[in-house]
Amino acid sequence: MSALKSFESWLEIPTGSHFSLANIPFGIITSSETSSRSPRPAIAIGDYALDLAAFASQQGFSSLPFIEPHLSVFSQPTLNAFAALGRRAHTQVRQYLQSVFAINTSLAHVLRDNAKLRQQALIPLEKVQNHLPLHIGGYTDFFAGINHAFAAGTINRGPENALNPNYRHLPAAYHSRASSIVVSGTPIRRPSGQIIADPTAKPPQPIFSPSKRLDIELELGIFICRENTLGDPVPVGSADEAIFGAVLLNDWSARDIQLWEYVPLGPFNAKNFATTISPWVVLSDALEPFFTESLERDRPVLPYLVEGRSKNVWDIQLQVDLTPQNAKTTTLTRTSSKNIIWSVPQMVAHHTITGCNLQVGDFFGSGTISGTEEGTYGCLFEHSKGGKVAIKLEGGQERTFLDDGDTVTITGWAGDNPDALVGFGKCIGQIQASIK
Repeated sequence: MSALKSFESWLEIPTGSHFSLANIPFGIITSSETSSRSPRPAIAIGDYALDLAAFASQQGFSSLPFIEPHLSVFSQPTLNAFAALGRRAHTQVRQYLQSVFAINTSLAHVLRDNAKLRQQALIPLEKVQNHLPLHIGGYTDFFAGINHAFAAGTINRGPENALNPNYRHLPAAYHSRASSIVVSGTPIRRPSGQIIADPTAKPPQPIFSPSKRLDIELELGIFICRENTLGDPVPVGSADEAIFGAVLLNDWSARDIQLWEYVPLGPFNAKNFATTISPWVVLSDALEPFFTESLERDRPVLPYLVEGRSKNVWDIQLQVDLTPQNAKTTTLTRTSSKNIIWSVPQMVAHHTITGCNLQVGDFFGSGTISGTEEGTYGCLFEHSKGGKVAIKLEGGQERTFLDDGDTVTITGWAGDNPDALVGFGKCIGQIQASIK
């Protein structure tokens, strides 16, 4: 199959849909509309999900011979087996499905003119339940957003010491908690832990308390689709082959718990309680047209991090909305994912340079993505200048950090053609009160 020249479809796709024919993101669904209640792979297109288990079982892939020996990947409860087939397979399956839905399709017999299969496999999105798209073995959270790193460092340490000396030399990261990554819509319990109630006390004396400075972090999440052998680094020039696709990510953060615990080993309980991701994985191929140049760096990197292209990061438009319980929604942030200093291939190369073996389903966070102006910040810590300035919300309320009942919604999309957007849907979480 070759790339489409037009993104028109015989299936009605609303203008402005995140799930245009240019996209074809993959996820895991269940639905009461189908005979099977087991989680299974699907794609999102327009206002529908295409159940790939049903599609495959009814010869939907009959015109794509290479996938015939691998059809079992579409009856698995995660996308790991499909991801493990590799980038070439992802490309062929995506292009095939685009051809199936194209307005001038030569494969009309597969779905367009097959009323029985349409009834079995096409399910309205409002009637599906989304699940985590992959089983995640490891989660590494990077710190690639230099604007956020500088702003947060300035608040904490002043501009002269905002960035650590290594920041521009390597993609800084820490290993985070995979088991508490949850799919969009999962309620988020306010964490409790040790905090410093009186920062002027000498010596500081912690108390046990619900976090009073609960925050968001606007990030992209990246799934890995190729393993490397223990001891064998992945060269930056071939790291693209290890990148399955991307999702939106909210890495919830308890700033007061973090402040007390993070020296000397970094965040622990402040970050391990929940990370929310959007449910549909946008494949690397779909994002290929949206590469742009990363933020300029003022010094060279070591040879193992030197890429062969200058356009090495995605330009994805990102938005953060905050909705208090029973109140109006306020848009806090509009920014772009290009506001990072390290690319995903550089993250892969650095992660594996020691010989660390990545596995299919491993997950990277980009780090908080912020611009440099008001309205472009990727966390409340920046918006509120470390909790010192109230954020004005629609309807008259104010925030410095999150209150119980607050709902945070992250959206993201690439492209400016409303009929060919490559979007991610929504990444949503609502704060619940801490356990008493």
